[in-house]
Amino acid sequence: APATNAQIPHPAHGGSPMTKKVVLAYSGGLDTSVAVAWLREQYGAEVVTLTVDLGGGSLREGVERRAISAGASRCYVVDARERFVTDFVWPHLQADALYQGVYPLATALARPLIAQLLVEVARRERADAVAHGCTGKGNDQVRFDVATHALDPGLEVIAPMRVGMGLSREQSIDYARARGIDIPVTKESPYSIDVNLWGRSIEAGRLEDPWATPPADVYEWTV
Repeated sequence: APATNAQIPHPAHGGSPMTKKVVLAYSGGLDTSVAVAWLREQYGAEVVTLTVDLGGGSLREGVERRAISAGASRCYVVDARERFVTDFVWPHLQADALYQGVYPLATALARPLIAQLLVEVARRERADAVAHGCTGKGNDQVRFDVATHALDPGLEVIAPMRVGMGLSREQSIDYARARGIDIPVTKESPYSIDVNLWGRSIEAGRLEDPWATPPADVYEWTV
């Protein structure tokens, strides 16, 4: 069950020990579900997942089951809502920190907190590395990499989407289906969504074309 006040709970168990241990920031979405299997296949690694509840619907139903079905040996679920509000959202609000004066920093605020929790779990698990599902084209990869190395320079950071997994959205869906991995997306609705109690961002699919008007089905909080 999720822990209160971002205390690391005891994990759910499954699988068996392997040669190398990686703690993966796991949303329960397509990319990170595929990354569990990919890390096991490519690195021969034991994969421990960390899912962080940041409110706003960020905690997907059945995330523990999905992580174990994808091949994780353990699954941590941490309720970090209070820590997120106290240490990140409230200082952001006090500073009136809006990107280009209009855009609330929601995803950007959450990444350093997730990195902190990744390091905490990696130390508990005596892991060799942490991993995240960021691609090589955005700022999220920098937030995870820099925060992790600042907190623990000895931890390796693996980014499967950046170092070789290289699957298109459709290929990732096929990869997951071929391995019996439960995923919460379809080829008809291929969006990658990041949400927390402070904001919601959507990418992938038709949104990759900046000239295309976002379709109505990407909106959930507004119209």
